Amino acid sequence: MNLDATDRKILRILQQDARISNLDLAAKINLSPTPCARRVRRLEEMGCIMGSTVLLDPEVLGLNLTSYLAVAMERHTNEQFEKFESQVVKFPEVVGCSVVTGRSEDYLLKVVARNMKHYEEFLLGRLSRLPGVTNLHSSFELRNVIPNKGLPVDL
Repeated sequence: MNLDATDRKILRILQQDARISNLDLAAKINLSPTPCARRVRRLEEMGCIMGSTVLLDPEVLGLNLTSYLAVAMERHTNEQFEKFESQVVKFPEVVGCSVVTGRSEDYLLKVVARNMKHYEEFLLGRLSRLPGVTNLHSSFELRNVIPNKGLPVDL
């Protein structure tokens, strides 16, 4: 991927404020608006920019509990993993899901819930009942130290 310093600066700025106007972005990177828009479009076409989103405050929305939930699967087959993944993406409480190594569990989920009762309903009433799930381990977030930092574009 051929990214120059200007491309990287665009990516840094857009990670901080995806709603910035092209005119303001162009001014911040010392380009005229047309070449700036071309660069952003090229970054989108290259797949560097996959979309833009709005960050929401979970506490304001009443989502006061965040858990990192390790999930172990019964069998390590593509079919078992595909079935699990097709179901877990449907749960609105699951805001992140990664296949992991280095531990006995296979997945690490980031889960948000209103409170412990909501979390219990999700965990025992839905997630643990998915076929192939054999072990669950919850760790609760006390405080988020680095929220939504964005990716380091200069590495």
